[in-house]
Amino acid sequence: MASGSTEQGGGILTCRNISRRFGGLQALADICMDIEQGCIHGLVGPNGAGKTTLINAVTGFYPPQQGTIRFEDKLLNRVKPHRIARLGIARTFQNVALFKGMSVLDNILMGRHIFMHPGALASLFYWWWAQKEEIEHRYRVEEIIDLLQLESVRDEPVEVIPLGLQKRVELARALAAEPRLLILDEPMAGMNQEEKEYIVRFILDAQEAMDLTILLIEHHMDVVTAICDRALALNNGRAITEGPVQDVVNHPDVVTAYLGEVEDAA
Repeated sequence: MASGSTEQGGGILTCRNISRRFGGLQALADICMDIEQGCIHGLVGPNGAGKTTLINAVTGFYPPQQGTIRFEDKLLNRVKPHRIARLGIARTFQNVALFKGMSVLDNILMGRHIFMHPGALASLFYWWWAQKEEIEHRYRVEEIIDLLQLESVRDEPVEVIPLGLQKRVELARALAAEPRLLILDEPMAGMNQEEKEYIVRFILDAQEAMDLTILLIEHHMDVVTAICDRALALNNGRAITEGPVQDVVNHPDVVTAYLGEVEDAA
């Protein structure tokens, strides 16, 4: 899946020497990461390793205090989250963050907000102006509903459908933003084996259909080794290793970070 790298250090997204501190806690320390165009790049590590802090830095929620983040040659350090979304980066969240009281269709449509141009003139001239835009957005959303096989629940209130389907809706909402880089924060958390298999298939289908580059945070190492090309492993805010996924997950320091020392495990 992975393709050639760009001049900027090797990828569509390049992080150099990223550091972030919260009070006395060093959440990230001198992290470097290269994500190549078209690949699925894993981000692994035990709880508290700094994975979500790193993607919050990439998406502008907690900008790095040191280091640089570049996306397609654009410096992201001081860019606001909504502008980063418009540049072509979308994400899902570890905890489902859907809008209760709204249908599946309307939740997915919210992913199109970066393309919408609301205003008094658009409302005044709805039939000539805004209606055409609304039809186009709904057409795009219907394509994604078909891709992720959500037709049977498209009109259901999102809070009444099972967790596995809610996770699929959140993926659909992120895809509605037409990203070039999709960040998935533990998309399989809380799922059973069958639901995990479904979401893996839909992630791969979406990558192929939409020519996506994906950054995947995931604790299920079987999933990481099955679909990722490369991976970065973190522990206590520091990088352990980055490289081909099998080399990373079998690295002795990564095994220790997850399982502890052999004596402790015993």
